[in-house]
Amino acid sequence: MDITNYEYHIINDPTGIMAGQRYEFLIDIEVEEDDELYQEGGVELRLIFAIDGEKAWVAQHHFVGKLTEKVLEFGLEEDEEAEVAAFCRSKIGN
Repeated sequence: MDITNYEYHIINDPTGIMAGQRYEFLIDIEVEEDDELYQEGGVELRLIFAIDGEKAWVAQHHFVGKLTEKVLEFGLEEDEEAEVAAFCRSKIGN
């Protein structure tokens, strides 16, 4: 999975219910045509990345077809999730 572009922002919690910080990431990924995840127009990984003290994790994620805006029925494999979590952590500087 190759990341071609990304953006993120902090999710504000005015209620103070969530411990730590949450970030929403929108990550464009390049998918080979022979991959079952492939979509005409591209695929975006949308995720919530959480940090609480020393702990950091992907709290929620889903793949979306960029042309259709349809949520795809695929998830990250364990090694991919670790790779994406490391990517997110590096981008927010924690």
